[in-house]
Amino acid sequence: MTKLTRRTFSLAAAGFAAAGLAGAHRAAFAQGPVDLSDVTLRVGDQMGATRARFEAAGLLDDVPYEIDWSVHAAAVNLHEALKADAVDIGSAADSPTVSAIAGGSKIKVVAAWTNGGKGSYLLVPGDSEIQTLADLEGRTICPTTRGSIAHYLVLGALKKGGLGASDAKLAFLTPADATAAFAAESVDAWATWGTYAARTIGAGARVLTDGQGINSGLSVLSATDSALADPAKVAAIADFALRTERSFVWSREQKADWIAFYSDFTRQDEAIVELTFDGETSYTRLAPDDGLAAILQTTYATWVEARVLPDAGLNLSDFVYRGIEA
Repeated sequence: MTKLTRRTFSLAAAGFAAAGLAGAHRAAFAQGPVDLSDVTLRVGDQMGATRARFEAAGLLDDVPYEIDWSVHAAAVNLHEALKADAVDIGSAADSPTVSAIAGGSKIKVVAAWTNGGKGSYLLVPGDSEIQTLADLEGRTICPTTRGSIAHYLVLGALKKGGLGASDAKLAFLTPADATAAFAAESVDAWATWGTYAARTIGAGARVLTDGQGINSGLSVLSATDSALADPAKVAAIADFALRTERSFVWSREQKADWIAFYSDFTRQDEAIVELTFDGETSYTRLAPDDGLAAILQTTYATWVEARVLPDAGLNLSDFVYRGIEA
């Protein structure tokens, strides 16, 4: 397997420019150039968020290959498309990615970023009697959907409080239904993320704990094995991963522009969106190495212990593609 580095990609682009090929859509591997002009990269995009962020950051103006975007309502839908080989790449959190691998999807993790677990929260009503994690014993908690990062947060929070999953009643609901249940106080606590959390905190909810120290906070870019068998597509995927990183840098450094963009994208007030800024923008890239594999292995072990996934003895290191350097 040939490793494609940022330096390789940049030198290749510079080489083509020097040869009078400015405007040509190309990249290169270490052993020689790879023509990207005929490449169409099929990108699955949850809710269109990646494309919108790329556009806001001006990162779609000079793409040296075609991108065929498709929008998916949730990570599970995106991973169904990857499994069906209907898209080449797509990003999701680690939990749905590990679940997809355990379900037999022929994919590899090609790049990953972490925000350290920021942006996910376990909320209680502002006037709740629940003050500590141990106070969750006997309570009804909504982890949103089964196998989600919020579910992972609930399991970790209960463990930190000296409790097991059986010490509380878990009520799995869609985000929309969970919003209504929490507002009606049909559940005692709700684990959620992003704008759902920001909107609820803005309405008076109290944060019992967040995901830092519990959740990995991973955003994982996966690619199909068939895409990774094509050197030209690998070069395009490497470029796409680099643009993803640049989009996060733009988000952090251009806070006012990001808030305006995300407010428009999510149709939320800027004051609510600002509450999500740290969680949504603090992603830093991880190397595709044994450390990343260990994080994914921990996620898998947690789901096996919770009986969300069967114990198939998976070694997640086998599913980390190491040919694209961070």
